[in-house]
Amino acid sequence: MSASIDIWRDRFERLRANKLFELTVIGIIVFSALLIGAKTYDETTRFQQTLLVLDVGVTIFFLMEILIRMAAERQLRDFFRKGWNVFDFLVVTASLIPMDDSEMVLLARLLRIFRVLRLVSMIPELRMLMAALFKSIPRMGYVALLMFIIFYIYAAIGSFLFSDVDEQLWGNISLAMLTLFQVATFESWATAVLYPTMEHYPYAWIFFLTFIFLNAFIFLNMMIGIVLDVMQKESVQIELESGTGEAAELHGLRDDVRELRAQLSRMETMLERREG
Repeated sequence: MSASIDIWRDRFERLRANKLFELTVIGIIVFSALLIGAKTYDETTRFQQTLLVLDVGVTIFFLMEILIRMAAERQLRDFFRKGWNVFDFLVVTASLIPMDDSEMVLLARLLRIFRVLRLVSMIPELRMLMAALFKSIPRMGYVALLMFIIFYIYAAIGSFLFSDVDEQLWGNISLAMLTLFQVATFESWATAVLYPTMEHYPYAWIFFLTFIFLNAFIFLNMMIGIVLDVMQKESVQIELESGTGEAAELHGLRDDVRELRAQLSRMETMLERREG
């Protein structure tokens, strides 16, 4: 009995690692996303029954796929040790909510939207990007805090200086911060904010240009630099785990050098003992 279980487990493991199987799952995920988008058009109401059948088919496929991945593990708890596996399990389980119940149909549709996120769990490059994003959030938080301080200072100055120009833009510090956010995103900031202000205060361009220089150039590039740094570290970690790439080669060379040093040290010790 145990041998039979091991045989089936090996089959499921080979199927899970099969590239064609992975591509099929990715294709079904994309098809599921298109299916959700198709339901938003009024023209598809006459194909409602067909779309429902396709949705059930996609749900059954995802259920079978998650069961195959669970069966491929030596122990079931090994499957749930990976965060992405837990995410996939929750998404697939949530998709089992029936669509024909009028009270649950909205919830079921919302949960089915999250099936698109399974692309992240299936594609390693996307997983690396998401991991880099989450790991960079703490470091980005300090930059965001510094940006908020600059926003607050400039908003206070702007509300004091330019409140008589336009109350809707500079009436209080909250409105001033919203105005500065518009300036930072370059959304019609020149025609809607800069030029009207310069009609009353010709040197107001100094205020805006220094603000843009700090936020759009310095802080934004700091954010990008943090994300790129974390992505580089994640890429190196993946190469080390997979044993491929320059990082893995360098790591292997370092191990070889350490081994050679250890051998030389042992040889020196042996020679010293013989001479002694």
